[in-house]
Amino acid sequence: MDELDALDDRVAATAFRRLVRHLRRRSDAQNVDLMGQAGFCRNCLADWIGEAGHLDKARAREIIYGMPFEEWKAKHQGEATPEQLKRMEESIARNAALDEALEESFPASDPPSMTEPR
Repeated sequence: MDELDALDDRVAATAFRRLVRHLRRRSDAQNVDLMGQAGFCRNCLADWIGEAGHLDKARAREIIYGMPFEEWKAKHQGEATPEQLKRMEESIARNAALDEALEESFPASDPPSMTEPR
C-alpha cells in the first residue's frame, strides 16, 4: 500500500480544502500557468471531484471556484499569451505519459478554456 493511500481521509480532505481555498485567493495564478507548470489547474480539480462524487461539471467547478465558472472567468481570467499556451501544450504532452501510469479513476482534465477572455 502506498503511503498516500494510507493517509487518513480527514487529513487528506483538510489538505484538499486548504489547497482549494488557496487557489481561490490566488486568482492571479491563471489556469493556463498552472497547467504549464504543474500539469493541472482548477478545472482539473473540479473534474476530479466531479468524477469522484458523481457531480456534473458546472457544480464541481462552482465548488472549486467558489462561484459559477463563467463568473470567475469574467472576473479573473485574462487572455492567454502564445508563450503560456506553448508551455501548457508541452505540459499536456508530458501528462500523456503520466496519465498512462495513473489509475483510470484519475484521468487528466480538459485544458483550461482559452475562449472568451475578459
